Amino acid sequence: TDLYTDAICQLIDAYKPSALLIGATADGRDLAPRIAARKMTGLCADCTELDIDTENQVVEWTRPALGGNILATILCKETRPQMGTVRPKVFKAKPMDATRTGEVINFTCENLVTSPVELLKKEAVGGTSSIKIEDAEVICSGGRGMGSADNFKILEEMAALFENGTVAGSRAVVDEGWIGHSCQVGQSGKTVTPKIYFACGISGAIQHLAGMTGSDTVIAINKDANAPIFNTAQYGIVGDVNVILPKLIAKIKAYKEN
Repeated sequence: TDLYTDAICQLIDAYKPSALLIGATADGRDLAPRIAARKMTGLCADCTELDIDTENQVVEWTRPALGGNILATILCKETRPQMGTVRPKVFKAKPMDATRTGEVINFTCENLVTSPVELLKKEAVGGTSSIKIEDAEVICSGGRGMGSADNFKILEEMAALFENGTVAGSRAVVDEGWIGHSCQVGQSGKTVTPKIYFACGISGAIQHLAGMTGSDTVIAINKDANAPIFNTAQYGIVGDVNVILPKLIAKIKAYKEN
C-alpha cells in the first residue's frame, strides 16, 4: 500500500486532477484514505450515486448515512482532488460502445519509498462457494429466519442447482457466525446485482436492501406477511423457509430433469 500511495500521489502532483475515483474493494479501502491524508483532501467512502455540478466542477457524492436511514450528498468545494470510493456492482455496466476512445498515458514513478511491510503468507478467504457473491448470477441468501447455521446447507443445495449460483446472507447471520463476512450482502457487506436473488428468512432492513436492490429479480420467502422485503420483491412466498425450500428444490430438480 505504501508503494501504491506514493505512486498515485506522484500522478496527482503531475496531472492535478479535479477528482479521483477508487473502487471500494479491500485494497481500495486501504489505499484511498492514505492518499487523501497525504494530499490533505476529503474522501467520501462507499458512494452509491455520483453526479456533478458542471458549472462549478464539483462532484456530488451520495452515500448512506446514520445507519443507512438517510442518503447524504457530500460536496468538497475547497480542496483538490475531490476523492471518493465506489463499491463494485453499485452501477450496472452499460453495453460496450466501440466508438468511445481514451488516451493511455505511460507514467514512470521516481524515488518510490521503501515499504516497511513484509508479506508473510497468503490465505484464501473462506466461503461456501468458489464463486464470489458479487460475480454470481443467482444468489440464495439467508437471514436470521433460517434458524441455524445447519439450515444453510439447504441453501447450498439450492445454489448448486444453478450454474453460477452461490450462498450469501444478511449481517445478522454473519454476526451469529453462520456464514463468513465475505458472503455478507448489505451496507456493511457487499453490493450484488444477480439475475435472481432468493431472500430466505430475511426481513428486509434498509441496510440489507442497500446491497441487493440492483438485482434483476428478487424472490422473497418469509413467514411474516408484513416483512419489508416483500415491498422490494417481484415474487413473494409467505411461510417457513425450512418447509418451503425443500419443496422449491424438488420443483427445480424436476424442471431440470425435463
